[in-house]
Amino acid sequence: MPPVLGVAAFRAAAFRAVAGSAAVLTLAGCSGAAGNARLESADASGDGTLRIGLILDSAGEQEFLNDSQLAAATLAVKEINAVGGHKGRPVELLPRPSGTDPAAQAEELVGAKADVVIGPTDSSHAAAAIDALARARVTLISPANTAAGLSGYKSGGYYFRTAAADVAQASVLVKLAKDGGAKSLAVVHQDSAYGKDVAAAVAGAAKDAGLDTVATAGFKPGDARKAAADAQAAKPDSVVLIARDDAQGAIAELNNAGLSGKKIVLSDGAFAQYGSGLGSKALDGARAVVPGVLPSADFQARLIAVNPALKDLSFAAETYDAVNLAVLAAAAAQDDAGRSIAANLIAVSGGVAGGQSAAPSGKPCLSFTDCQGVLKTGAGINYDGESGPVAFDANGDITTANFMVFTYGADNKASLSGREAAGRAAG
Repeated sequence: MPPVLGVAAFRAAAFRAVAGSAAVLTLAGCSGAAGNARLESADASGDGTLRIGLILDSAGEQEFLNDSQLAAATLAVKEINAVGGHKGRPVELLPRPSGTDPAAQAEELVGAKADVVIGPTDSSHAAAAIDALARARVTLISPANTAAGLSGYKSGGYYFRTAAADVAQASVLVKLAKDGGAKSLAVVHQDSAYGKDVAAAVAGAAKDAGLDTVATAGFKPGDARKAAADAQAAKPDSVVLIARDDAQGAIAELNNAGLSGKKIVLSDGAFAQYGSGLGSKALDGARAVVPGVLPSADFQARLIAVNPALKDLSFAAETYDAVNLAVLAAAAAQDDAGRSIAANLIAVSGGVAGGQSAAPSGKPCLSFTDCQGVLKTGAGINYDGESGPVAFDANGDITTANFMVFTYGADNKASLSGREAAGRAAG
């Protein structure tokens, strides 16, 4: 079947508004769980029933994001139980907690004896959920958090995410500029945590790629004129625009300064189908990145079978993979406790812990059923699911990120034109 909704439409809106919220993160971390459960061995302590909870924290205009995550988790649990569940007992998907407050939802799930929780969507909600769950030694896997600061959050090792951090796109943005013939670039970024983090990463990636960063200019939404002028004065071959708010205004100012079309490369937050909102050919030949992969027709069909009213697929693949990884970690441990799950997630994802340079030893497998079969032989696994390779590192971050590349036409509308992957060493 054809895609339910163009990935470009839902990814851009979701990431600008929710997943990588620029709210300040309190990095003191949880005081109730010491050590790093990701790297420590764990004795079996489960009760024999694997329970999975969801924190669905999107509200208002973003409430639709809850639907795809619920459908994906429901689908994963249904498929897992169809092949025997965990140790012959059904995996339980707990009822959705009341309200949208992440801390309250987390506490409710702890009371319901959750072993692992999937969520939240908004990066600014992560700290509250992590603190509540880590104190209870419940593993948390977010399918959507992208804020760079979460990599160092002190969770006691109970926090993971199947979405790439915002900064992962930097090497791809630079590659697109270089592939377009650029030898120098200017970085124009929104004056926000997202803008500053990605801008710094782009400058580093440009240096590694042999490109000169001739200008870096920040702007407040609605006031990008000076930043555009500074970029133009540096005479760059390419301009990387990093923004979530008022990217359209920033593009217009770049155009007014004589920077347009194929000179422009847009970050994920700046991506949109601008159409007549910009002048004719303003983005003709420009490129943009969108995190993730286009969901396969088969995966879409299975999701629609769960929820025929589903109209959006945001974070569905990442949620589906989070559930599968959690159950596979429990299978590897032969235990359903949260601590055992946290201790085995790196291994089943094909990751390498603690900055080790050795290649993962697990056998690649593409589905829960295939991976379960490998585990039953006593061999290790490397689960690569609907969202692509995961390979968690010691911070619970994925080490390979997939991006779709979109190219704009003369009508300022973009179409899928390629795919790129960004990888880094585990650490």
